[in-house]
Amino acid sequence: MTTEKDITLPEQEIYDESKVRHLEDMDHIRLRPGMYIGKLGNGEKEDDGIYVLLKEIIDNAIDEFTMGHGKVIKVTLDEKTASVRDFGRGVPFGSLIDVFSKLNTGAKYDDAVFKKSVGLNGVGAKAANALSEEFYAESYRDGKSFYALFRKGKLVESGERETGERNGTYVRFTPDPLLFVGYHFRRDFVEVMLKNYSYLKKGLTLNLNGESFKSENGLLDLVNDSLNETPLYEPIHLIGEDIEVVITHGHAYGENISSFVNGQNTREGGTHLAAFREAVAKCLKEFYKNNYKKDFAPEDIRQSIIGAVSIQIQEPVFESQTKVKLGSPYLWQKEIRNPDGTTTLDKGPTVRSFINDFVGRQLDDYLHIHKEIVPVLMNKILDSEAQRKEIQSIQKQSRERNKTTSTYNPKLRDCQYHYNEKTPKGKEELAEKSSIFITEGDSASGTITQARDSGFQAVFSLRGKPINCVKESPKKVAGNDELNYLISALGIENDNANLRYNNVIIATDADDDGMHIRLLVVSFFLKYHPDLVRRGHIYILQTPLFRVKNKKEVRYCYDQQEKNAAQSELRDAKVTPFKGLGEISAHEFSEFIGENIRLDPIRISDEENIKGLMEFYMGDNTLDRQKFIRKNLRSEVELDGVDF
Repeated sequence: MTTEKDITLPEQEIYDESKVRHLEDMDHIRLRPGMYIGKLGNGEKEDDGIYVLLKEIIDNAIDEFTMGHGKVIKVTLDEKTASVRDFGRGVPFGSLIDVFSKLNTGAKYDDAVFKKSVGLNGVGAKAANALSEEFYAESYRDGKSFYALFRKGKLVESGERETGERNGTYVRFTPDPLLFVGYHFRRDFVEVMLKNYSYLKKGLTLNLNGESFKSENGLLDLVNDSLNETPLYEPIHLIGEDIEVVITHGHAYGENISSFVNGQNTREGGTHLAAFREAVAKCLKEFYKNNYKKDFAPEDIRQSIIGAVSIQIQEPVFESQTKVKLGSPYLWQKEIRNPDGTTTLDKGPTVRSFINDFVGRQLDDYLHIHKEIVPVLMNKILDSEAQRKEIQSIQKQSRERNKTTSTYNPKLRDCQYHYNEKTPKGKEELAEKSSIFITEGDSASGTITQARDSGFQAVFSLRGKPINCVKESPKKVAGNDELNYLISALGIENDNANLRYNNVIIATDADDDGMHIRLLVVSFFLKYHPDLVRRGHIYILQTPLFRVKNKKEVRYCYDQQEKNAAQSELRDAKVTPFKGLGEISAHEFSEFIGENIRLDPIRISDEENIKGLMEFYMGDNTLDRQKFIRKNLRSEVELDGVDF
């Protein structure tokens, strides 16, 4: 019989003061970098962390220029290290160490100094310091300088000295390779960043490794430089206090509108872009209704629009640390303390009303003065209207046909939480991660469906090869059942702003057919929904080419180099090639589409000629396309001659 004294209870963990830890600012940033810069990455994506760090340092230099100090910013870049030199006032010597190492320390809290800054108050430069293997800052003021050298956020050396340098601040940093594994800076990403800054800050010269960028006409230069077709009319350039917009129309499908806040490129838009789209449609709708008795739909007015909008607001609120989507509903808001000790939130005009009022007045005045534009624009809108109605009629017939016949249904396996929809509290991260896998055939579709996380991952199955959107007419594309189902699944029948998934992932086999299907799907997005590509929503799923395993361990390898490394590290390893997604088990797929998922973003800049690209790769030059596919097809190149 067991008695009470025979029972040994597990030792209870003592919760006392010894269990409470305090992390210094730099330690906390290194422990939780995602809270400060969004993600780490290796520099192959333009929103990877190393570019966020660089942008934060440049932002501080931009703010000096904005306040009237220094007209040149020099950026020096190599694969591993970046430096920024401005010619502003220089950081006060007594504050330099704190400015770069203590959170919530800086001059940007004082609106008299930095009224509309782009750098994040008190955080950005500290994150760059904490996440760098080495970080050096030097301030030059009146013939003297003060410097500080940090390693992984810890101060190792500082001092003051005489100098002949002009006033300003110099920062050099090398991101920590333990955090940014295998990273390197890409000049093309940084060049785009600096070009955008030059368009937004007229009179500022930005120098990258000796090449200078400067704009005299602001956003007008941005739009003109990025045009890859002759616009229907000269771009309309409107400038007001704290706002600048450019508007024109071309021939391509979709919308191409760049948006900025306080000099920050908001690639994913936000409240200001939504307001601008609404304002342009509303103004033109009222103009033609009042003067020509034409009542146009907003989607017809915005079809083929090319433009840009930039606003300046106080203390902007972004929806993430990387600041690519504006969340601020107001131009400014301040907390006022009342005599009784309570506080009241004093709000300025909304971003929506501010942009609507400006565009409504200025664009209407412009059209009354420049009457030669009016018939050109009206004819464009009428053409868009006619094409939309024709396409809608064809799509309606397709839907009706599918109701009464046994036409194949793609069978979308949907997820629970979606992008751009109201999400229950606490599930916002899942909505942000929402993804849809576009697969070829039921085999791969079924396997991914078993392996996915149904909370935020959906699966769409294509039947065979989609129609070639480059060769076929819009009417024929509109009548294609497969693409109609895909459009419906994505939620973009009427407006790309209603996209249901943040990540649209093309998941095809790594062979000739798979590559061809991939190109056909990408061509569809480039021709009919190019803004989804520009905003970074379209990806290619990487799948492993090899399985390397022994009795103790399994590794999945995505190229020959990874396979060779795995073979050398695993004793008695056996190598198995993957030829198609259907050969990968659900268990294995869970390894590839979970936390370890590898995605290649489809990138295209505003300067690239989308029509030319599609004609070259998907038009009549079949031989050139075949050469391109075989040259870039990893499976054929890497598996050729390999002994398994």
